Amino acid sequence: MASKRSLPEADFTCPVCFDIFKDPVLLLCSHSFCKDCLQKFWREKKSKECPVCRRQSSLDNPPLNLSLRNVCESFLKEKSQRASGGSEVLCSLHGERLKLFCLEDKQPICVVCQASRKHSGHQFLPIDEAALDYKEQLNAVLKPLQEKLEGFEEVKETCDQTASHIKVQAHQSEKQIKEEFEKLHQFLKDEEEAIIRALKEEEEQKSFIMKQKTEELSKEMFTLSDTITAIEKQMVAEDIIFLQNFKATIESSKCSLQKPHGVSGALIDVAKHLGNLKFRVWEKMKDIVQFTPVVLDPNTAHPELILSEDLTSIKRIDPSQTLPDNPERFNAYDCVLGSEGFNSGSHYWDVEVGDSPYWYVGVTPESNQRKGGHLLMGESEVCGVWVVFYRTCA
Repeated sequence: MASKRSLPEADFTCPVCFDIFKDPVLLLCSHSFCKDCLQKFWREKKSKECPVCRRQSSLDNPPLNLSLRNVCESFLKEKSQRASGGSEVLCSLHGERLKLFCLEDKQPICVVCQASRKHSGHQFLPIDEAALDYKEQLNAVLKPLQEKLEGFEEVKETCDQTASHIKVQAHQSEKQIKEEFEKLHQFLKDEEEAIIRALKEEEEQKSFIMKQKTEELSKEMFTLSDTITAIEKQMVAEDIIFLQNFKATIESSKCSLQKPHGVSGALIDVAKHLGNLKFRVWEKMKDIVQFTPVVLDPNTAHPELILSEDLTSIKRIDPSQTLPDNPERFNAYDCVLGSEGFNSGSHYWDVEVGDSPYWYVGVTPESNQRKGGHLLMGESEVCGVWVVFYRTCA
């Protein structure tokens, strides 16, 4: 080992690339070169001559210089061990401190590298200045990723609430369906089971959809979290390590994930199962049921409105209920929609308002805004409501 240390680095340097030999081959003239360097030299010269003495070679594929390759590998290994044993990272080629950063090659180098032909004409920055510049670039990438992660977390929380509410809806709806069917004769039992089966199928289908959505969000959040963690880890790393890994880090930070959105129509269509339930059975039990022309859709109801079990009346409550903020639900005005709309014809309804001192009854386009304060008539030709209302004077 002592004899190896006494040898100058030039003894292990290829005369063509001026780096430590890689897979050296031996010509008949006793000169050695990196295999790739020699082949490239021959292709450019279009002549199989020695780059040093210009002697012609009769061999297309000169043999490997195994002894020289082994010595070079030992030299590099020993240099790497010396460098890793110290408190700072050294150049793997020259054993010098890495003080500069090559802007063309995007890598830290030593002053010997700077003077070499490999870096001729390149621009350089001190290590600390280069690290500062690239950290600023990475900071600009990190912030949008963090904001995107927050967006994913918010949507996932909403999806989790929706998934739980689906089960509550399914449970409550099943109970109501059974209570209705208990009033009917036993021969309608088959109809009851058919409706419950449809509800269960929808619950399973929509629960599966929400499960897929939450799993997808979890995977994308995991990907974003890993990316952010990796970037943050690089941000606190030593400048040399940071710059060495910068190219890979900036590539991994490029996020193609799109902004997440809630799942529209994810909730169970309660109105389909409960709406006009008795009327649908009326074909078999005409003397028992009555038709209800308007069935309210609980998936659209403001959280301060509570619906009756048969979905035909509402009552305002305070404080409001904890419900999923699904796209169909009103969140600014105390409104609820009927489960079915219309686009033509003449329509009228008898509405019991009781002794309520304040009420609105009207119609609105299905495309109207459900979120925020954009519901009132007159804001545009397509958004608005047409109402009959009553309010007592104070």
